[in-house]
Amino acid sequence: MTNYLLDTNVLIRFLRGDHERHSPVARQLFLDASDGDYFLILTEVAVAEAVWVLQSVYKTNRRQIAEELQNIVKSPGIRCVNRDELLDALDRFASTGFDFLDCYLAALAAASGDHVATFDNDFVRFDDVLRWDHGV
Repeated sequence: MTNYLLDTNVLIRFLRGDHERHSPVARQLFLDASDGDYFLILTEVAVAEAVWVLQSVYKTNRRQIAEELQNIVKSPGIRCVNRDELLDALDRFASTGFDFLDCYLAALAAASGDHVATFDNDFVRFDDVLRWDHGV
């Protein structure tokens, strides 16, 4: 079966439906994937870029961004590396003021038990995340 790595521009055209030519084609791509014709591979990088575009260009609120992207991640025909962690990161993003990358690192750390090496004190808000003791 064919796999297609999903570029952020296709994801945005599907979610926003705001391009006369690209949006219908993107919609069909997702429909065909949900029918089992192929898999769409959604990377964490594409999700992070989509978060940025939806927030900065489309002025979409955090909760809506998280819900829309979680629906995509859970859709038939979509494959993601670290799917559960990606869903957790989107939950964290919706409920905090943190950048998506910090939320993703927190989700990975919570799932793995690894520590996050950071100087960012915001991570103390995640009680399920171990942090590097930098001594500063």
